[in-house]
Amino acid sequence: MLSVLRDRTYRHLFTAQVIALVGTGLATVALSLLAYDIAGAAAGSVLGTALAIKMVAYVAIAPAIGAIADRLPRRALLAGSDLIRVAVALTLPFVDQVWQVYVLVFVLQSASAAFTPTFQGVIPDVLPAERDYTRALSLSRLAYDLESLFSPALAAALLSLITYNWLFAGTAVGFLASAALVVSAVLPKPAAAAHTGSARGKATAGARLFFATPRLRALLALNLAVAAASAVVTVNSVVYVRDHLGRSAGDVPLALGAYGAGSMAVALLLPRVLDRVPDRTVMLSGALLLTVVFAGLGGITAADSGNWRWSALLTAWAAFGAACSMVLTPTGRLIRRSAPATGRTSAFAAQFSLSHACWLLTYPLAGWLGAAAGLQSAVLALGTTALAAGLLALRLWPSHDPDRIPHLHTALDAQHPHLAGAAPAPEGWRHSHTYVIDGLHDTWPTEPQRVLGR
Repeated sequence: MLSVLRDRTYRHLFTAQVIALVGTGLATVALSLLAYDIAGAAAGSVLGTALAIKMVAYVAIAPAIGAIADRLPRRALLAGSDLIRVAVALTLPFVDQVWQVYVLVFVLQSASAAFTPTFQGVIPDVLPAERDYTRALSLSRLAYDLESLFSPALAAALLSLITYNWLFAGTAVGFLASAALVVSAVLPKPAAAAHTGSARGKATAGARLFFATPRLRALLALNLAVAAASAVVTVNSVVYVRDHLGRSAGDVPLALGAYGAGSMAVALLLPRVLDRVPDRTVMLSGALLLTVVFAGLGGITAADSGNWRWSALLTAWAAFGAACSMVLTPTGRLIRRSAPATGRTSAFAAQFSLSHACWLLTYPLAGWLGAAAGLQSAVLALGTTALAAGLLALRLWPSHDPDRIPHLHTALDAQHPHLAGAAPAPEGWRHSHTYVIDGLHDTWPTEPQRVLGR
């Protein structure tokens, strides 16, 4: 897996990603302490609102950036996003009003919504070989999981020596280092894109690609299944550990660590698995595993006593992490396979936006329903959501899903360059190639394999 780090450009970009993730983790800890200083006992409400603002920024800003990304130098866009995050991190220690926190969180997360899809869209150009790209995806998944374990530990160690305001300085240093590494990398030129169409059309291009491509429609359902599971872990871990099991606060990180360990284990194994097993099999199996784990969690939740519940909860959280990684790690391969080279950034922006829209739904559901009706009701609702989403993905993703699809053009002129090598047919011209939704193919072919050319 580490062989891809021999590529200098990817090595610099991956290191930039890791450093930025650590900075983000430090900021998360510092922000919670800042909220407590400002709002006291209402800090939970402040953080909940900040999380909602984060999701809104992700859902709204990512498609807008995807619409203009092809007009901007990618290196400048990435480094500029990091510098905006530096400015916000350096400003946060000086705020003393809740509304100021909300504004700065929106700016910070808007910059992240610009950085992440652009970064994801660059990697397929840096590592064009499928085998290398798969290993890069697994490394990225590992980076996210390690950050979730390492950043809180680093923050705890630093807080024993300094006040929390200095954590924001550490965040700023991380983003500065990320910007420097991005600037030092020589990025390949993106495929030339025609600057046509309205701004609204470009902003929605990625979403239209998703809804027009069967395997990407299935990915939307899989995103919802993953969001249901991750919401239970993120929102209700502390409730399970402290209230339901009556354990100490120190056990909360252990539960979250079990989730990360499960995810990392799968991320390490998947590169070799994906060399032999189709993405569809791996991802749908992950969705099925989620529903099995939800059933087990229902049993753990229903039990009101027994020392076995703690080890069972750790096992369930590790299984959730493994199942989510089975779905999330191959996602980049699926998008690269389904999007034209000129539309990759828009496609990754759509994935970023639409997946966070799922979390915007499941996070409140996990928290509010769990608080109002109890953990068992939350598990039942989210487990049912995951099951329905998994079954929908199974239905939407055809079992026979080749890259090359024969199809018929009925409206293109015979001299059109796209028809070079095409065979004449009674109603137009027939040929076969790797099929993606683009300007010449605006619908997915069905029998009798017809596409209206433009």
